[in-house]
Amino acid sequence: MQIEVLLTGIGGQGVQLCAKALAMAATADGRQAMLSARYGGEMRGGQTEASVVVADTGLRSLPILPSAGSAYVMHHQYWPPVRARLRSGAPVVLNTTVIGPPEDLDGASEFLTVGIPATAMAAEAGAPMAAGFVLLGAYASLTSVASIDSIVAAMTELVPAYRREHIQANEAAIRAGAAAIEAGAADLWVMAGR
Repeated sequence: MQIEVLLTGIGGQGVQLCAKALAMAATADGRQAMLSARYGGEMRGGQTEASVVVADTGLRSLPILPSAGSAYVMHHQYWPPVRARLRSGAPVVLNTTVIGPPEDLDGASEFLTVGIPATAMAAEAGAPMAAGFVLLGAYASLTSVASIDSIVAAMTELVPAYRREHIQANEAAIRAGAAAIEAGAADLWVMAGR
């Protein structure tokens, strides 16, 4: 079983940190993972994209993906190139606080699209900068690529020493995103043909 995920957004939304946490969490759960990151020269405001490939055994794809089986989208600006690379029926999580409802996003109906108001939920959880973690929790719950506990552990390891005071709020954000997905949604990994 293998699944590829394209993660995209604007620099400063936590896309790269979330991609690394997802890859580390999948590895901690006994799977294999590869990660590739791509972002503009500026730290905030430009496109940021990452690819993570997760498999139970023997990865078949490089993390530079011509097509993918799922997506994590923090901002609509970079949705078109992601949409063009997704296979039909792929699970997609969208940050609807920024993007709006999935039905307003061109082509989203071709996929198993779930809208999560990640930015609003992060603010409610007391972690306004943790919207990426809300969406990551939702993605992990939707696809079962990695366990929520492993994502929390990876996030805890990755947060730099000068930001340690944010760990508890980041964990709350991850768990809020996971809770936003209905209990039966974890079976989508199988439904998506992975």
